[in-house]
Amino acid sequence: MSQVVKVALLGLGEVGETFAEHFLEKIQENHVKVEIVAAAHHNLESPVALGFLQNGVPVFKDALEVVSMGAKVDIIFDLTGDPELRKKLRVALQETHNQHTVIAPEVVAHLLWNFFGEGELPHSEKTGY
Repeated sequence: MSQVVKVALLGLGEVGETFAEHFLEKIQENHVKVEIVAAAHHNLESPVALGFLQNGVPVFKDALEVVSMGAKVDIIFDLTGDPELRKKLRVALQETHNQHTVIAPEVVAHLLWNFFGEGELPHSEKTGY
Protein backbone atom coordinates (compact mmCIF):
# COMPACT_ATOMS: atom_id res chain seq x y z
CA MET A 1 0.00 0.00 0.00
CA SER A 2 1.45 3.36 -1.01
CA GLN A 3 1.64 6.20 1.42
CA VAL A 4 -0.29 9.46 1.17
CA VAL A 5 1.91 12.36 0.06
CA LYS A 6 1.22 15.38 2.27
CA VAL A 7 1.52 18.73 0.55
CA ALA A 8 1.58 22.37 1.67
CA LEU A 9 0.82 25.15 -0.80
CA LEU A 10 2.44 28.52 -0.18
CA GLY A 11 1.16 31.54 -2.07
CA LEU A 12 -2.45 31.51 -3.21
CA GLY A 13 -2.23 34.44 -5.61
CA GLU A 14 -3.00 34.16 -9.30
CA VAL A 15 -0.64 31.25 -9.95
CA GLY A 16 -1.14 29.54 -6.59
CA GLU A 17 -4.92 29.80 -6.61
CA THR A 18 -5.22 28.36 -10.11
CA PHE A 19 -2.74 25.61 -9.31
CA ALA A 20 -4.46 24.78 -6.00
CA GLU A 21 -7.91 24.51 -7.57
CA HIS A 22 -6.81 22.21 -10.38
CA PHE A 23 -4.44 20.22 -8.17
CA LEU A 24 -7.24 19.54 -5.69
CA GLU A 25 -9.61 18.66 -8.52
CA LYS A 26 -7.14 16.10 -9.92
CA ILE A 27 -6.59 14.60 -6.46
CA GLN A 28 -10.33 14.15 -5.97
CA GLU A 29 -11.19 13.00 -9.50
CA ASN A 30 -8.43 10.42 -9.72
CA HIS A 31 -8.42 9.38 -6.04
CA VAL A 32 -4.70 10.14 -5.91
CA LYS A 33 -2.99 9.53 -2.58
CA VAL A 34 -2.11 13.17 -2.07
CA GLU A 35 -3.45 15.33 0.72
CA ILE A 36 -3.18 19.11 1.04
CA VAL A 37 -2.34 19.48 4.73
CA ALA A 38 -1.58 23.23 4.88
CA ALA A 39 -1.60 26.42 2.91
CA ALA A 40 -0.26 29.92 3.38
CA HIS A 41 -1.35 33.23 1.96
CA HIS A 42 -1.03 36.82 3.07
CA ASN A 43 -4.81 37.28 2.67
CA LEU A 44 -6.69 34.81 4.85
CA GLU A 45 -9.96 36.20 3.45
CA SER A 46 -9.25 35.15 -0.14
CA PRO A 47 -11.78 32.66 -1.53
CA VAL A 48 -9.25 29.84 -1.88
CA ALA A 49 -7.86 30.40 1.65
CA LEU A 50 -11.40 30.38 3.06
CA GLY A 51 -12.16 27.22 1.09
CA PHE A 52 -9.20 25.44 2.65
CA LEU A 53 -10.14 26.68 6.12
CA GLN A 54 -13.73 25.48 5.69
CA ASN A 55 -12.36 22.03 4.82
CA GLY A 56 -10.19 21.86 7.93
CA VAL A 57 -6.89 22.66 6.22
CA PRO A 58 -4.80 25.09 8.28
CA VAL A 59 -3.99 28.30 6.43
CA PHE A 60 -1.14 30.41 7.74
CA LYS A 61 -0.65 34.12 7.10
CA ASP A 62 3.10 33.65 7.55
CA ALA A 63 4.35 30.97 5.15
CA LEU A 64 7.26 30.11 7.47
CA GLU A 65 4.77 28.72 10.00
CA VAL A 66 4.34 25.67 7.76
CA VAL A 67 7.81 24.57 8.88
CA SER A 68 6.41 24.06 12.40
CA MET A 69 4.43 21.09 11.04
CA GLY A 70 7.70 19.19 10.64
CA ALA A 71 7.51 15.81 8.93
CA LYS A 72 3.72 16.10 8.67
CA VAL A 73 4.53 17.86 5.38
CA ASP A 74 6.31 15.91 2.64
CA ILE A 75 6.41 18.62 -0.03
CA ILE A 76 6.11 22.39 0.24
CA PHE A 77 5.03 23.94 -3.05
CA ASP A 78 6.44 27.46 -2.96
CA LEU A 79 4.24 29.39 -5.37
CA THR A 80 5.03 32.80 -3.89
CA GLY A 81 7.72 33.80 -6.34
CA ASP A 82 9.67 35.22 -3.41
CA PRO A 83 13.35 34.17 -3.46
CA GLU A 84 13.88 35.52 0.07
CA LEU A 85 11.07 33.36 1.41
CA ARG A 86 12.56 30.32 -0.27
CA LYS A 87 15.90 31.01 1.44
CA LYS A 88 14.16 31.46 4.80
CA LEU A 89 12.27 28.19 4.30
CA ARG A 90 15.51 26.32 3.65
CA VAL A 91 17.13 27.84 6.73
CA ALA A 92 14.08 27.07 8.88
CA LEU A 93 14.03 23.46 7.72
CA GLN A 94 17.74 23.15 8.57
CA GLU A 95 17.32 24.82 11.96
CA THR A 96 14.51 22.43 12.88
CA HIS A 97 16.59 19.47 11.62
CA ASN A 98 13.84 18.60 9.15
CA GLN A 99 15.49 16.41 6.56
CA HIS A 100 12.15 14.99 5.44
CA THR A 101 10.29 17.91 3.87
CA VAL A 102 11.32 19.14 0.42
CA ILE A 103 10.61 22.49 -1.22
CA ALA A 104 9.20 22.36 -4.74
CA PRO A 105 9.58 25.70 -6.55
CA GLU A 106 7.18 27.13 -9.12
CA VAL A 107 8.93 25.32 -11.96
CA VAL A 108 7.77 22.00 -10.47
CA ALA A 109 4.22 23.34 -10.32
CA HIS A 110 4.53 24.23 -14.02
CA LEU A 111 5.81 20.72 -14.74
CA LEU A 112 2.80 19.17 -13.02
CA TRP A 113 0.51 21.63 -14.75
CA ASN A 114 1.67 20.30 -18.11
CA PHE A 115 0.46 16.86 -17.03
CA PHE A 116 -2.93 18.30 -15.98
CA GLY A 117 -3.64 19.30 -19.59
CA GLU A 118 -5.49 22.44 -18.49
CA GLY A 119 -3.98 25.00 -20.84
CA GLU A 120 -1.59 27.66 -19.60
CA LEU A 121 -0.90 28.23 -15.92
CA PRO A 122 -0.77 31.98 -15.28
CA HIS A 123 2.75 33.35 -15.07
CA SER A 124 3.86 35.34 -12.09
CA GLU A 125 5.83 38.55 -12.49
CA LYS A 126 8.24 37.06 -9.95
CA THR A 127 9.79 33.65 -10.43
CA GLY A 128 11.68 33.31 -7.18
CA TYR A 129 14.94 32.50 -8.96
